[in-house]
Amino acid sequence: MARHHSEISLSEVHQSVDTTLPQKSRWRRVLAFFGPAYLVSVGYMDPGNWATDLAGGSQFGYSLLWVLVMSNIMALLLQSLSARLGIVRNRDLAQANRETYPQKINLALYILAEVAIAATDLAEILGMAIGLQLLTGMPLIWGVLITALDTFLLMALQRLGMRKLEAFIIGLIFIIGMSFLIQIIVAKPDPAEIVSGFVPHLENDTALYIAIGIIGATVMPHNLYLHSALVQTRKFNTDEKSIKKALKLNFIDSAVALNMAFLVNAAILILAAAVFYKTGRSDVGEIKQAYELLPQQLGSTFAAKLFAVALIAAGQSSTITGTLAGQIVMEGYLRLRINPIVRRLITRLIAVIPAALVILINGEKEVDSLLIFSQVILSMQLGFAVIPLIHFVSDKATMGKFVIKPVVKVSAWLITFVLVYLNTRLIVEQAAGYFTTSDNLFWKSLIVLGGIGFVALLFYTTYYPLQKKKTAMRKITIHNQPAALEIAPVAAYHTIAITVDFEELDQQVINHALSQGAPGCVFILIHITESVAGAANYHESADNETTSDKEFLNNYVTQLQQKGYKAEARLGFGNTVDSIAKIINESDTELLVIGAHGHKGFKDLIYGETINNLRHLIKIPVLIVQS
Repeated sequence: MARHHSEISLSEVHQSVDTTLPQKSRWRRVLAFFGPAYLVSVGYMDPGNWATDLAGGSQFGYSLLWVLVMSNIMALLLQSLSARLGIVRNRDLAQANRETYPQKINLALYILAEVAIAATDLAEILGMAIGLQLLTGMPLIWGVLITALDTFLLMALQRLGMRKLEAFIIGLIFIIGMSFLIQIIVAKPDPAEIVSGFVPHLENDTALYIAIGIIGATVMPHNLYLHSALVQTRKFNTDEKSIKKALKLNFIDSAVALNMAFLVNAAILILAAAVFYKTGRSDVGEIKQAYELLPQQLGSTFAAKLFAVALIAAGQSSTITGTLAGQIVMEGYLRLRINPIVRRLITRLIAVIPAALVILINGEKEVDSLLIFSQVILSMQLGFAVIPLIHFVSDKATMGKFVIKPVVKVSAWLITFVLVYLNTRLIVEQAAGYFTTSDNLFWKSLIVLGGIGFVALLFYTTYYPLQKKKTAMRKITIHNQPAALEIAPVAAYHTIAITVDFEELDQQVINHALSQGAPGCVFILIHITESVAGAANYHESADNETTSDKEFLNNYVTQLQQKGYKAEARLGFGNTVDSIAKIINESDTELLVIGAHGHKGFKDLIYGETINNLRHLIKIPVLIVQS
């Protein structure tokens, strides 16, 4: 783990897609803006939304299609606000929160954001695992464990660049869309009845409950963090005209992408209505149940297989974007960056462990309950992302001419009130059901205290930015205001350690080290023998590698001594990092000079990161000489 040495969001891909290149045609420059919203859109069609769509279609036919339309309009408005924040202020939502709220509140918001991402990941894991089970017949626990391997897929895609990653996600969306298109063609729904579903009406309280579930599961908190960062991967001019153009094109990008997500959700509901509602199967609300009944109703196992393929694609695409959101949240709130693989594994394990435990202890029958639980957790977090976002894009002091218009502001607050109310209502109903069926005083007390804390934090995040006498916004900086410099150059070093590998780079490393030494400086040449025999027997080893290493190292020392330098040899054994650190810490070395071979990609995974790991084990300056 290390401090984040940059104020920019997703720094490794920040402004990596240039939309200003003159050699590109006008259309290519326009199309360069399209892509971020597709990564966001997969969160609106992830496996967590499938259960509510299936339940709505099987119980009420096409009558809840209008709810999906309303949900899509809400999502489009909120996502466009998120994109506006990133384009105009060059800040993602996590960074903007850090600038505005007190430290303790930011810590709470960070924890809630991480919980939301873990809950999202849980739904995606279960969706992918169920899809794999339906397609191959493997036990569900195996599917859950296999999902951990997609860590390496994400790493490979990130190294290829943003456009390749976006193309991969669009490819998965295409698979999902085509899968449902074929299923609907086979199901042959009545077009007239589909159209009637766009007329707003609710048949009863159960329809209202499912409608609340559909709306509540639509807008994902992590997508608001994600979109505000992804739009910053585009490089464009910062004059007023260019910003207006970027806002317009990103809105179009969002409209197209989110409408594709709407079509997928509508396809699931239409399929459920045509296949189950029309045949009297109004009890279908689970993914596995739908898959098992599809061949009977459609007369085709191929269509059912496409259902499983779409489920896997939805889970895989969503989990990639969830990881990016995790990176944005951690770096924005804490200014901490950890190895992407470690970050991915942590996020995945937080979701894999509870899923695996539930399956192992209670069996596969509890998986759908776990899926519902993940959506309840997400519902609780939404307000803590939406409310600050509206405050930020409504602030004329930071948004300038690009502050949102009053009608947009009113609409955004109205949508937020509806979403928070509906999600809170779902949570209260879940809690009330628990209170009537359980006598556990501990959990009841915990639920009450959690509810009080939830309301208090929600009120604070809403009220704090409205204070007239609030403190000035804190600019995100890596350091506090520096004190005046006390100029006192460091004296030349008297003991310098030099690592050597008996390669061409050694000459550069040694020459750099010689330039740092004071008269009479002692140069300690270090080489680590990694042979099995050397690691086992240390100084008693006499295998070929150890013998030749001693000879080469002593030859370096002799050459330096012949030039009038004081030089010593230190041969270490076993783990490179630990051995170098041990030699340095047991001596009076004042400076370490080490060569960097510049390994990248797969080589870096094989050879490790010696310098990065070593610097945490020693307390002296390190001079790195690049090959």
